[in-house]
Amino acid sequence: MDGGRSGKRVIHIGLPELSEEQLIDISELAQETIIKEVFDALNRSDVKDIEVTMRINQEDTLDLEVEVYLEVPIFLKVDVDELIEKAVEKAYEAVEKRLKELAAKD
Repeated sequence: MDGGRSGKRVIHIGLPELSEEQLIDISELAQETIIKEVFDALNRSDVKDIEVTMRINQEDTLDLEVEVYLEVPIFLKVDVDELIEKAVEKAYEAVEKRLKELAAKD
């Protein structure tokens, strides 16, 4: 076993349409938050591979699909699934805060 794990989560957000620039900003914020959380918990040398994929679907609701792949050495004593879940939760909180800021401007 290589120690790699991935997690996928879709966040449904009921907000009016956002501009393309705002959508990019939100996805970058989520991605940066996830990467920061991972590297706050692990040394850079402990991460063999990390991939954060964001997909945004804006129809009736705004769906932000976050997929995280994290690979660490097998000997590293870390719960990768828990780390991914915490990082995604922090990203959700950051996105929610940004969306509230955007909604307050309208």
